[in-house]
Amino acid sequence: MNLITAKDQQLFGWIFSTTQNKDMRWVRMISRSGDGHFYLALAILLAIVEQQGFWFLVVGLVAFLLELPSYFVLKKAFKRIRPSDLLVSAHIQPSDKFSLPSGHTAAAFLMATVVSYFYPSFSVLAYSWASLIGLSRVLLGVHFPTDIIAGATLGFMSAWFSLNLVL
Repeated sequence: MNLITAKDQQLFGWIFSTTQNKDMRWVRMISRSGDGHFYLALAILLAIVEQQGFWFLVVGLVAFLLELPSYFVLKKAFKRIRPSDLLVSAHIQPSDKFSLPSGHTAAAFLMATVVSYFYPSFSVLAYSWASLIGLSRVLLGVHFPTDIIAGATLGFMSAWFSLNLVL
């Protein structure tokens, strides 16, 4: 486990070093797009204007009902210190104390999976956007790469379970 942690910190350092003396506004904007407001607005809009939008909304709500408690349990179980508390000065203030898993990444991959199921022609865009949200969290200094992998896995699995429960 120490080898994985060391490699994770090394990879984080390499990625984060690219942000030194750089304008981080675009990275902050990408990260903010994963704050959650967009997901709800998209789901409600689709439920109003699109025939399968109702089921998109239902599956998304059930997925978040699965993901959020899991996210909180994992955060409290792992209690992994953020890179901004351990190694670097972050470009943003994190919303909570611990880093594993990345909640922004979990939500983004949850949404990308639900979007991909209901609107397959948007799969590449949805997963690319979710990946950029995950990368933005490392670039901003608030997550290690393995936090992103864990968040992506949590989001995907929550969506997958929701799709199988609801449909």
